[in-house]
Amino acid sequence: MTGTNLKYKKPLLKLSGEMFGGKDGFGFDRASLEGFAKEIKAVVDAGVTPGIVIGGGNFFRGAKSTLPAVKRHNADSIGMLATVMNALCFADHLEAVGVKTAVFSAMPIGTLTRPYDIDKAQKFLNKGIVCIFSAGTGHPYFSTDTGSALRAIETGCDVLVKATKVDGVYDADPAKVPTAKKFDTITYEEVLDKKLGVMDLVAITLCRDNAMPLKVLSLNEPNVLVKACRGEKVGTDVVPVRD
Repeated sequence: MTGTNLKYKKPLLKLSGEMFGGKDGFGFDRASLEGFAKEIKAVVDAGVTPGIVIGGGNFFRGAKSTLPAVKRHNADSIGMLATVMNALCFADHLEAVGVKTAVFSAMPIGTLTRPYDIDKAQKFLNKGIVCIFSAGTGHPYFSTDTGSALRAIETGCDVLVKATKVDGVYDADPAKVPTAKKFDTITYEEVLDKKLGVMDLVAITLCRDNAMPLKVLSLNEPNVLVKACRGEKVGTDVVPVRD
């Protein structure tokens, strides 16, 4: 398959770390890792070269740490290290299915990863090498949502795709409110005004101010990433203005 029928050829995919932990949401689950690797492989085979940002919630959730003795900036640093572990593990699973991959870190990690560099990351993506960006922004007090918005903008991605356990943006938590309404399209301003929690406010603002298209979808649907890159109606589109 060629990339001629694609709307997006260079997405930034934001994956939650909990998805790597399977049903328990903790640690590494082989079936989940292999399944997500195949999803990325399908995207690459369709002519897409994604960047990827992975959260660290399957190991440690920085700002939401339940350890009061750990200072906030150190808790965030531990969370950033968790994203590096996820990146290294997922990179090997991608390589195992034939996807060329490079891991970058916003924090210096010696020989384990490449130090993040905008120009180098752009060159890798332009060569068809999938880039995984770990360690968030490299600074405490910023989420991986913000890191994914920042990397999408810096590396010239054409859409930011947030993959969650929910198939889009709702006006309430569908797990708690059975009558919650799903939006097919919603504006950045509506997300901010309604405080819908799609991504944190800094990430949404970055997308809005830099005209970065945002899609929110669930990876539970087969081939959903390929469908999204083709421009098919999946998940929720967050846009500057409604048509």
